[in-house]
Amino acid sequence: MFKPFVGVALAALFAVSAVAHAEDAGPIVIKFSHVVSDDTPKGKGALLFKKLAEERLPGMVRVEVYPNSTLFGDADEIEALRANKVQMLATSLSKFEPYTKQLQVFDLPFLFNNIQAVDRFQQSPQGKELLTSMQDKGITGLGYWHNGMKQLSANKPLREPKDARGLKFRVQASKVLEEQFKAVRANPRKMSFAEVYQGLQTGVVNGTENPWSNIYSQKMHEVQKYITESDHGVLDYMVITNTKFWNGLPEDVRGVLAKTMDEVTVEVNKQAEALNQGDKQRIVEAKTSEIIELTPEQRAEWRKAMQPVWKKFEGEIGADLIKAAEAANQAQ
Repeated sequence: MFKPFVGVALAALFAVSAVAHAEDAGPIVIKFSHVVSDDTPKGKGALLFKKLAEERLPGMVRVEVYPNSTLFGDADEIEALRANKVQMLATSLSKFEPYTKQLQVFDLPFLFNNIQAVDRFQQSPQGKELLTSMQDKGITGLGYWHNGMKQLSANKPLREPKDARGLKFRVQASKVLEEQFKAVRANPRKMSFAEVYQGLQTGVVNGTENPWSNIYSQKMHEVQKYITESDHGVLDYMVITNTKFWNGLPEDVRGVLAKTMDEVTVEVNKQAEALNQGDKQRIVEAKTSEIIELTPEQRAEWRKAMQPVWKKFEGEIGADLIKAAEAANQAQ
C-alpha cells in the first residue's frame, strides 16, 4: 500500500535534485560560431541573438559568439556542430551539399532576380520545409539569414561571359558553383573564406564572387581591380543547431530561444540590404576598384551562358523545387 506513495516521493526527490543540479551546473552555454566579421549581416545577427537571449533568460543561458573562424572554420564547422562542439552556426547555404541535395537550389545562377524573390521563396511552404530536411543528420534549421546578392570580382574587367575564360575563381565547396564557372570556361578553385584575401593577393586565384559586405569587410576590393555588379546569385545562410541539443533543452527555454531567433531573423534580413549598399558606397569612395554595371543585354548573355547549370542539377534538386523558386520572382 505504500509503494505508490514511495514512487511519487522518489519522483519528487529526483525532480528537486535535477533542478538543484541544473542550478549548480550554471547556465546553458550556446557556442555560436561563424566565419565572417562582426560588421557583416551575419556578425551583427549573432551579437543581437546573444544580447536578446541573455536578457530574456538571465542566468539561464549564456551565448558565446566566435567570429572570423576563431573557433571553427569553413571546413570543419558543420561536423563540429554535429558533434555538439558548437551549438549554433549561421552557415552558407552552399555548404550543405553533403547533407541534402535540395539546398543546392540556392546556388543556381540567375535563379532569383533579387533578394526580395529569395525572401518570398524562403517564406514559402517549400522553403520552410528545407529547414527540417537535415534532421536525420542531426542538423535542425532555425531560420534563413540574408547576406545578399553576389557580385563577380576579378583582376580584369568582366563584361561578357567570354571575359571570364581561363580565370581562376574561388568557390565555396559546392558542385553547382563549380559548374557555374565551368559554364563560362573559367577554373573554379575551392578555398576557405579565411584564405580568400591572401589567395587573391598572391594570384592563387584571380577572382571571386561575394556580396558587397563580404568584399568590403574582408578588404577584397584592395586586391581586386574590377567588380562587376552582376547580382547573379545569392549568398544566404541557414542558422542551424544540433538537433539533439535543441530537443534536449527545457521546453520553456527552447520556446524563448526560438521566438528570439525569429525576431533576430526579421531584423537581420531588414538590415542586410542597407548594409550591403552602404559597403558598396564605401568601396566606391575607396577608389581601389572599378565597378562595372552590366547593360540588360550583357546580363542576359551571362544568364544564357550559366542557365544550363539548372538542367544539370534538376535531378538532384527536384524540378518542382526549382519551379517554386523561380515562381518567387513574381511578387504576389
